[in-house]
Amino acid sequence: MIEQFFPNVNWDTMFEATYETVYMTAISVAITAVLGILLGLLLFLTSKGNIWENRGVYAITSVLVNIFRSIPFIILIVLLIPFTRFLLDTIRGANAALPALIIGAAPFYARMVEIALREIDKGVIEAARSMGASMTTIIFKVLLAESKPALVSGITVTAIALVGYTAMAGVIGAGGLGNLAFLDGFQRSRDDVTLAATIIILLIVFVIQFIGDFFTNRLDKR
Repeated sequence: MIEQFFPNVNWDTMFEATYETVYMTAISVAITAVLGILLGLLLFLTSKGNIWENRGVYAITSVLVNIFRSIPFIILIVLLIPFTRFLLDTIRGANAALPALIIGAAPFYARMVEIALREIDKGVIEAARSMGASMTTIIFKVLLAESKPALVSGITVTAIALVGYTAMAGVIGAGGLGNLAFLDGFQRSRDDVTLAATIIILLIVFVIQFIGDFFTNRLDKR
């Protein structure tokens, strides 16, 4: 039955492309989450009225975040080709897409982290400081603990964006479903291949959204 609707689809190749897309998304989401939280904390803590208030550090970090957040992803991939070649000695394949995916997504998530931290009641932070809590305690027991639902919601949105980024990266040879849909589908006028790749990408997005919503609701105590 499936073969009737998708006569040109090589399912072994499709499953391999799906694995590459999931691999690129999973690795980049994990690293983006760490870098985004670190950058978001730095932006929050060095902003006006906060514990590490430092206008210079905040301004430099904010400008860098805004620059990399604003560059269209397809252009960012091209700009990072020399860096990617230096780092991995290649610009093709799933691993070659990771630097651009991470650099493109981490600043985006960092802003979401900063927004989440700003929504925490400052009274809670001041109470922790007045009781002599260490900076580590304030970061892990107050800031990150209080903002967990927003952080999970933010990384869910970022992960979905990264799925789209992997499709764009595939167009220039990074592999995955985007690469398959473009080369084997669009360029060879095989609409069924493009459609199959699109459906699988949508399923991946739906799964990510479901998982993200589940954990967000579990963590939200309101």
